[in-house]
Amino acid sequence: MNLENSINEFKLAQEVIPGGVNSPVRAFKSVHCSPIFISKAKGSKIFDIDGNQYIDFVSSWGPMILGHAHDDVLEAINTTAANGTSYGAPTKLETLMAQKIISMIPSVEKVRMVNSGTEATMSAIRLARGFTKKEAIIKFSGNYHGHGDSFLIKAGSGALTLGLPDSPGVTKNTAKDTLIADYNDLDSVERLLIEKSDQIAAIIVEPVAGNMGLVLPNNTFLQGLRELSDKYNCLLIFDEVMTGFRLAAGGAQEYYNVKADLTTLGKIIGGGLPVGAYGGKKEIMDYLAPNGPVYQAGTLSGNPLAMSAGLTVLNKLDNDFYENLETISNKIHIGLTKNIKDTNTNAVVNRNGSMLTLFFTDLNQVNNYDDAIKCDTDKFADYFQIMLEQGIYLPPSPYECLFFSSSLTDNDINKFINANKIALEKLKK
Repeated sequence: MNLENSINEFKLAQEVIPGGVNSPVRAFKSVHCSPIFISKAKGSKIFDIDGNQYIDFVSSWGPMILGHAHDDVLEAINTTAANGTSYGAPTKLETLMAQKIISMIPSVEKVRMVNSGTEATMSAIRLARGFTKKEAIIKFSGNYHGHGDSFLIKAGSGALTLGLPDSPGVTKNTAKDTLIADYNDLDSVERLLIEKSDQIAAIIVEPVAGNMGLVLPNNTFLQGLRELSDKYNCLLIFDEVMTGFRLAAGGAQEYYNVKADLTTLGKIIGGGLPVGAYGGKKEIMDYLAPNGPVYQAGTLSGNPLAMSAGLTVLNKLDNDFYENLETISNKIHIGLTKNIKDTNTNAVVNRNGSMLTLFFTDLNQVNNYDDAIKCDTDKFADYFQIMLEQGIYLPPSPYECLFFSSSLTDNDINKFINANKIALEKLKK
């Protein structure tokens, strides 16, 4: 595979962009190779600047649930753009988006649009602190809620990928207000609540953890968090930037039948354009300015391009869509599991809906941060490179998820499963 143009472009980028990329995981550091530069995408395929074609299992880290450059989404963007791309003033599209989100997620009664998942989570904890008049929050090891100061304590995603679980630039006072519990361990949460019950504004959690690889909640975890939040009078925030509209129309809250007080959203609701949102109970959301004292604003919040693209996607997410996506995801899961068994590879597949991670590990299961960091990252790097050479584009980190799109064909699925078997066989040699 010729990657000469991508290699040269990366050298140029490093001269003018820190690390050559605008988001750290894109640098391919953890997979020990140079990143590929993308020129275009359509459906389930992406193409690099050297002319190589790949089947895409990243889906822009989740938003492209319909596949790339979907005709209806492009039409909505083009039609909207012809009337202007941003006004800094209200539009009907924002109300339509809010109504759509509220209709799909039962716990959301009002919603505020922002520009990224990070902005959504930062705003949600500010609102929680303002509403409860408490300052501390509880988060979980390996959960990633964007790059806000309060969250870069034992964080997942790129921070974990690059071995930077704590970031310089985060003040000690900010860090002391972030308390760390263990995912899938309710006792670790209650200990913190007992110790600082009068100080904790909220518990924030990825209901399905997607940033230390995919880690599923156990049967009692999410409902237990709901009960603990009620018992100790703090808010429960579900970070559904990944899981929102992906696991089900109502996200993880519908899938697991647990309601949060506040929900953060992103990715899919922008149809591939920059977007975020947070919403919840009216009494909490009305604490935001201009109704209440908690301030948050954004010049491009609710911009018409993202609203039109996102609405086009959300309007396609019916029961038939999710049944088809589950069929695609299940075929892949079965194929990978069979390959692992046939090649006698030490690996575990975690999947929920159209999100999946393959962990190279001697463990029988991966249930938390401590389990995830025991995976064989060097073996993953070799695996990634073998798959890339076969035209399969995977997340360039052992601590990220694959995101499947409805554009994947049976031919794509078979190619992926076959490539996976070849890769596992090569890794055994």
